[in-house]
Amino acid sequence: MKKWTKESALQAVRNLIEQISIAQSEGRDSEQHIRWLANALRILEEIFGGKSRYYLTLASYKWRETGAMMLDAYDMEYQMERMHNDAFYSQMKQAKGLLLAAEDQLRDSEISEVYDGKDTPQETSEIIKIINLGEKKLRKLIRNSPEREKEIQEKFEDLLIANEIEYSKEHPHIEYSSKKYIPDFSFEKLDLAVEIKLCKLEEKSLIAQINDDILAYRLKFKNILFIIYDLGNIRDIDTFKNVFEKHSDVIVLIIKH
Repeated sequence: MKKWTKESALQAVRNLIEQISIAQSEGRDSEQHIRWLANALRILEEIFGGKSRYYLTLASYKWRETGAMMLDAYDMEYQMERMHNDAFYSQMKQAKGLLLAAEDQLRDSEISEVYDGKDTPQETSEIIKIINLGEKKLRKLIRNSPEREKEIQEKFEDLLIANEIEYSKEHPHIEYSSKKYIPDFSFEKLDLAVEIKLCKLEEKSLIAQINDDILAYRLKFKNILFIIYDLGNIRDIDTFKNVFEKHSDVIVLIIKH
């Protein structure tokens, strides 16, 4: 994670504010909007922390109308899209106000005073425990070469149950770039998503999948763990992992069969 100074943090927040008009002009769920949102969440989390009002408020925006909609029977699709766009523009204005408030706090405070992190020592310990289950225990439960990711997911779930770790399965649904992404396991208290992959073929397609998952899951989670069960297709483990672990709070485990 980048080490922020007061000056660099102020400049980053100002840049986000300036980029809002571009994201608005491109429209809801456009490439520019999603890029701006991902960068804004990352920057706010790094500067102010995962428990800060700025990060949590921006992360809660849906960028669409979520309330009851009164629609005429004629041209309902057009009316619905218009209401979603109205909500998008309204929330972008709110986001600008949020970032202006963040800029005010930065200007009036020292950089060390604004951070409100989420991971307590207890939470960090729980994350390490989950990582160790994947790294040290999962392979022992798989006797035959798996054909489906579901087989590995079930074994990992058995480990979570046996160790009395609270989790959610296939939740939440995250909308990103007109697609829905669903982590295999999530741990709300730990702000952690776990995705399990079975590497049966070449690395290239798997790398593309993981990159997409990172962009989507970072909209909701601070910590992301990928458990890759490899059937002999990943040649250089360190090189493969380094592609993804350049992202802060992304961990990749390679389990060899």
